[in-house]
Amino acid sequence: MSRLICIMGESGSGKTTSMRNLNPETTYYIDCDKKELSWKGYKKQYNVEKGNYIKTDRKEKVLKLLHWLNGEFNKKGLKFKTAIIDTLNGIMIADEMRRSKEKNFDKWQDLAQSIYFIIDFALTARDDLTVVFTAHTQTERDENGYQFTRIKTNGKKLDKIVLESKFTTVLLAKAAGGKYLFETQARNSTAKSPMGAFEEFEIENDIVKVIKALEEF
Repeated sequence: MSRLICIMGESGSGKTTSMRNLNPETTYYIDCDKKELSWKGYKKQYNVEKGNYIKTDRKEKVLKLLHWLNGEFNKKGLKFKTAIIDTLNGIMIADEMRRSKEKNFDKWQDLAQSIYFIIDFALTARDDLTVVFTAHTQTERDENGYQFTRIKTNGKKLDKIVLESKFTTVLLAKAAGGKYLFETQARNSTAKSPMGAFEEFEIENDIVKVIKALEEF
């Protein structure tokens, strides 16, 4: 069973930046937002020529890449120990826009299924693969005025799945006081991590240190 991590947060909270210290020789970056990465020198680390980077927001392509990283089709994907899917929302929005003229219910069912299948397959991938998903957040208030932050979706079907339930580790990225941090446990959010994996409620925004802590857990 592979290790899955979700980094959720608002735009500008440091989700992508947290990947800066990963080894590009063993990391495959799936850029679903199709934008530049957020640290200096990334173009030399991740590019098509090196075979460790792709821009795509097509759900079928993302799922096929996960199968490839799992060693199917050929063995080239096996050298990668970490896969980044940045962001889940990029996949959701792109599919919704492509099917915007469709008025039937099926498109929402199809979208929910495709996102579910991507995450569900990642859970069954090889033991030495870590898959890191990033996602935007939405903050709501209930009828009692209670504020709560969770992964942002674009449909009731996806809300019913409760995407956070598919992950053991969901970290909330935030920018505060000039620092970028991860919240490791729930405090008005769906953040969570295995009990005892992290000593502090807030930790440094560095996915390498997160992966190491989970490997040692």
